[in-house]
Amino acid sequence: MKNILKRGLNMSTSTKQSKSMESSNDLEVINENEELITVKHSQNGNICSIGNTFAEMFPMWAGRILITADTEKWALTAARTTTGFAASIIMSPAEAGIEGILSPDKTPDGRIGALIQIYHRTWRDLKNQMSLRLGQCIMTCPTTASFDALPEAKRRLKVGRSLRLFGDGFQKSDMIGERKVWRIPVMEGEFIVEDRFGAIKAIAGGNLLIMAETQKSGLKASEEAVNSIFQEANGVILPFPGGICRAGSKAGSLKYKLPASTNHPLCPKIKKIVTDSEVPDNVNSIYEIVINGLNLNVVKTAMAQGIKAAAKVPGVTRISAANFGGRLGPYKAYLKEVLEL
Repeated sequence: MKNILKRGLNMSTSTKQSKSMESSNDLEVINENEELITVKHSQNGNICSIGNTFAEMFPMWAGRILITADTEKWALTAARTTTGFAASIIMSPAEAGIEGILSPDKTPDGRIGALIQIYHRTWRDLKNQMSLRLGQCIMTCPTTASFDALPEAKRRLKVGRSLRLFGDGFQKSDMIGERKVWRIPVMEGEFIVEDRFGAIKAIAGGNLLIMAETQKSGLKASEEAVNSIFQEANGVILPFPGGICRAGSKAGSLKYKLPASTNHPLCPKIKKIVTDSEVPDNVNSIYEIVINGLNLNVVKTAMAQGIKAAAKVPGVTRISAANFGGRLGPYKAYLKEVLEL
């Protein structure tokens, strides 16, 4: 993952603001009304509209795992495998993603590491998913070890303690620094896993809707937003493939007994057919970026970083956010406030 910044591990859930929020605003407001804020990007003069609306978010339990390995290749291989099939809790068994890469001087065993986050509705379901994914995807991956990356969390899940039984009585407890770990014999040598992992109430569902004249410009803007978030924001993950969702959903269905179905008001291909279309006339492609984070501040920071990067791309006409009028969750991120406009 070339665009992940190698940075130190901040174990605290109150992560610092990224430098994007500390710098001067890249967007200049040139017009504003109740629905839209028209802005010009300071770097290239590109003009687009920002929806005068908010992203609606909800709480989920989160675990944060540090995977170390002999090489970045194997750390990322384990990270990608462990966070697979975890885009949306609506139909996936969890939500998960890669947060970043750590240099060897920042990890407990002095090897390069990959940070991942896993989310679920309850801490019991989270423990089950962490145990399954850690056992099937990290323990089986060459050279890896696994450590807790939320040591300050009050809720402690006995993930490693459960996995130790795979050692069939040959496992041994040990200490690495102040961390209690288990050394489980495997064919390669041994697998080291921390005894307990922290779990916290975190934030899920931060989002951006990137609306563009063409699919090409929309995808480019979404890629730029994802790259910028990975480079600048701490404590967040983007659970969808490559950080981008092309098939956003609405709750339920108009016709079938489904928990979710295509978000038809935001489908450009049928904007002339449906009566409740929300697609502007000059928009022919929409992508969504979903952001989960350890707290509300880091999610807001990531949203701001993504918006600024996407707004710079020619062909992007509007950037908005999805909400359900406050019915989905108690947390809101107003785009105007996030961008400090």
